[in-house]
Amino acid sequence: MKFGPIPLEDALGCILAHSVSTIDGRLRKGTMLGADHIAQLSQTGATLVTVATLEHGDIEENEAARRLGAALLEGAVGLRATKAAKGRVNLIAKGAGVALLDVEKLHALNAVNPMISFATVPAHHQMHENGMLGTVKIISYAVPETDLAMACALARGGVTLAEPCQQSVSLIITQISKDTDESKAIAATQARLAVLQSPLIETLTCAHDTQSLRSALIAAKGEVILILTASATSDPADVAPAALIDAGGALTRFGMPVDPGNLLFLGDLAGTPVIGLPGCARSPALNGADKVLSRVLCGVTVISNDIAQMGIGGLMKEIPTRPRPRNP
Repeated sequence: MKFGPIPLEDALGCILAHSVSTIDGRLRKGTMLGADHIAQLSQTGATLVTVATLEHGDIEENEAARRLGAALLEGAVGLRATKAAKGRVNLIAKGAGVALLDVEKLHALNAVNPMISFATVPAHHQMHENGMLGTVKIISYAVPETDLAMACALARGGVTLAEPCQQSVSLIITQISKDTDESKAIAATQARLAVLQSPLIETLTCAHDTQSLRSALIAAKGEVILILTASATSDPADVAPAALIDAGGALTRFGMPVDPGNLLFLGDLAGTPVIGLPGCARSPALNGADKVLSRVLCGVTVISNDIAQMGIGGLMKEIPTRPRPRNP
């Protein structure tokens, strides 16, 4: 592609680089110049016009964006592409889920040609219906077909959406005092689960001791079990993790480098994921628990190292109800 000013009489079929006012109105940048456009520009007294001139082997921006968007959707689930316009195609989530990205592939795609770009949400970002997962932007008015073909090859398999598995959930709440009102915490949990299409089938309460919680864990019927303790879990040997071990389960991870949300733990009980929620999960505000819960409810395996890697980007907005603010 050539770019720059050329004589007006040579601009037929070229792409207008910058918007220009004429007697009849305004010609927008990106307009493919026809005979009528040339006549309008001539009436302004212009003799030169800045244009993009496509050469053999160039692909116009909208067609290039369309092809790259289509390549990204090959093999992907839960996503749709918008119509190409001004060199842009957006990838939109059809419903809730978690963004799965092949980061190495996408880095390689963006390295092919600076004029071919694809920006995304962070890996494992929780998506909502009609949320934008990524946007293709062809920065120039055209790109070489060879570069586009290379980018499209890298795009295939680069993105998809892990959709909710619609797993049933049990919530266990431990109590120190029987008259404790946990209605707000239950409502916040129900709201989180509703977004991920996972029904809360029961809320069990028990005393805040290892034996009582052990019994509740064994009795829970959900395909995923959440635990919200009356007192913060502060050690792998504390009440909730100890009850999980006593029930025959395994502790995968205690603690996460996300704030708020440090005191989360993750485990397994006979194949049932168990998530010990941090106290901040009582609030509907986004916190570390959401990062783990969304993956689990969308069938994405979570291991200890996955949680360890959540620290980059893990400093989240502080919730108003935090008892000890980071910056009092």
